[in-house]
Amino acid sequence: MPNFPIVDTHVHLYDVTRLSYAWLSNVPKINHSHLLADLDAERGPVVIDKMVFAEVAVDPGRHLEEAAFVQEMADRDPRLAGMIAHLPLEKGKAVEADIPKLQKFRTLRGIRRLIETERNPAFCLEAPFLEALRLLPKHNLSFDICIKHWAMAYAIELVKRCPEVSFVLDHIGKPDIKNGLREPWWSQIAELARLPNVVAKLSGVVTEADHTKWTPDQVKPYVAHVIDCFGFDRVMYGSDWSVSRLTHRYPQWVAILDEVVAGTSDAERRKLYRDTAIRVYRL
Repeated sequence: MPNFPIVDTHVHLYDVTRLSYAWLSNVPKINHSHLLADLDAERGPVVIDKMVFAEVAVDPGRHLEEAAFVQEMADRDPRLAGMIAHLPLEKGKAVEADIPKLQKFRTLRGIRRLIETERNPAFCLEAPFLEALRLLPKHNLSFDICIKHWAMAYAIELVKRCPEVSFVLDHIGKPDIKNGLREPWWSQIAELARLPNVVAKLSGVVTEADHTKWTPDQVKPYVAHVIDCFGFDRVMYGSDWSVSRLTHRYPQWVAILDEVVAGTSDAERRKLYRDTAIRVYRL
């Protein structure tokens, strides 16, 4: 385990008694509230200095309520230092009216609009989406890309079309670890890494393997490849808790990353577990 406190850049917190999340009905194992006290009960020996909340696909129209809920938690626990909020970018420039409403929450650092759940991921390249996305830099907001491996080409094109936007690739682009596939994801990660306005989040990886039969050795090559392509200045740790509970406990992911980066310098490990996140999300 790291011998210093870490920054977790991808934490999902939700209260099913306060807000509604239709997608949870498909994952009964985590279909109940997950709050900071629950995370503390599961993190074991891992010391978390700061956390970034990632939007949890709250039901449509309730993203401002979700942001208010997160800020309330952050006001009680200063470790919750950043928030990646939902914004329906497909509405185009009209979404700019929501940005000041989100900016009143001091933890706001970026925006995420899920792409992986869309039948046609090309929607993120349509004019309204791009118009809304290009509004983010003037508000000092980044964009988290959440996409499956089979749609990586859209992520690459999105980053190319918006060079002024700061992007974060969630979950290393969700490669098909379960079936042991590497291409074209393997080559596409290298292509994406050549674009300077994107960093990669080492999160949500184990859940792309077989949920009952996965092994660390199946997962590690994909993580190592991302680090090789992006370098330590452009990768950062994320747990993807509570979704990660579908496959593993919190300390297991840290242990896997420790194995991947064994032999690297203390400075490089600090970039992975702290420094990149603090820079990218302005923590």
